[in-house]
Amino acid sequence: MTRFETWRERASQLRREVYALYLAYKDPRVPWYAKLAAACVVAYVFNPIDLIPDFIPVLGYLDDLLVVPLGIYLVLKWIPDEVMAECRQKAQAAMSQPRPTNWLAAGIIVVIWIIVAALVVLFAFRAMK
Repeated sequence: MTRFETWRERASQLRREVYALYLAYKDPRVPWYAKLAAACVVAYVFNPIDLIPDFIPVLGYLDDLLVVPLGIYLVLKWIPDEVMAECRQKAQAAMSQPRPTNWLAAGIIVVIWIIVAALVVLFAFRAMK
């Protein structure tokens, strides 16, 4: 296995683990403090704003390489093993299925963008007169 394939597999495992943490967060058998920590880790992963912005050399990616795995490690210590095993199985099953495609929603979004583009062109022509 090449180095690229190894990194790709690890990234896939990390995505599954974060999704499993999300599922564990919703499980009633998980203690409140583990739910709170899991919610923070999942929110940090999906938050577009980083603790240290990625454009800062080295430090920008270092926070992602340290904060996320460390957060996952801590939360996993607090979640019961049987709960986490079930959540991992559910995450694996959910991620192996194809994602649903909502063509109606996509069509509505495309129509909205076309209307916005038409309005921009209309206002530009009116402003030029």
